[in-house]
Amino acid sequence: MSRTACLCCLLIPLFLQGCGLMRLGDNLPYGVLNHNDIETVDEGLASYLLVLDGLIENWPESEGLLRSGATLYSAYAGQFVEDQQRAERLADRALEYATRSACVANRNLCDVRGIAVMDLEEIIAGVGRRDIDALYTLGTVWAGWVEVHRGDWNAVAQLARVEPLIERVTELDPDHERGQAWMYLGVLNSLLPENLGGQPEQAREYFEQAIERSDGRNLMAKTLYAEHYARLAFDRELHDRLLESVLEADPEEHGLTLQNRVAQREARRLLDRSKNYF
Repeated sequence: MSRTACLCCLLIPLFLQGCGLMRLGDNLPYGVLNHNDIETVDEGLASYLLVLDGLIENWPESEGLLRSGATLYSAYAGQFVEDQQRAERLADRALEYATRSACVANRNLCDVRGIAVMDLEEIIAGVGRRDIDALYTLGTVWAGWVEVHRGDWNAVAQLARVEPLIERVTELDPDHERGQAWMYLGVLNSLLPENLGGQPEQAREYFEQAIERSDGRNLMAKTLYAEHYARLAFDRELHDRLLESVLEADPEEHGLTLQNRVAQREARRLLDRSKNYF
């Protein structure tokens, strides 16, 4: 039996046992996000995503399934795919699912990619806490999309749309998803050099917020802090201290385990190249 068929067989009983579709959609990512072996996820996630695509085909208006698809496709494109064109295609699908899920949650968010930035900011300001999950998924997946397409200046220009989405999440709930929104804001503000509009010192504050609000358990926030700010500021002491603390930490944490494992892998890579960089 193929791996995809096996996954289908495992998922079907969840419906037969009376598990609600929305609940299934909300919980699907955690089987991946809580996994502690990067290679296992790398080998199996593509088949998992195909099953999720099939579920979305059957329930195209399921906000939970769409958010799960957006989250997992974004993670796969950003962390596990090395071929640039393939990563871009997968990131495109992630953003499609994210915008569809936002539209299901709040009809005012249906045309976020087409309306003027000022109009978008006005709509975002009116989004309440009830829709924070849709807003967070849209903002963070869109940020991941920009990162994957960072060689395209038209894509980078969309930061003007992405940042207000994530900022609104921090306004509604600064601790949402263990403060991960602050980490994304840190990356967004350090994608460009200061002379091209980047804000490295603002990025530093955002990374610090992400670390504080996760009680230091978000290891990716520390790794990205080192990569995006410490290197930009040419601060080797901060760079190495952050990465060493990542490598010494226990990566097991609900919702962050896989991300923490990836953070440790990247921390080792960055630390090994520290002498050459600085």
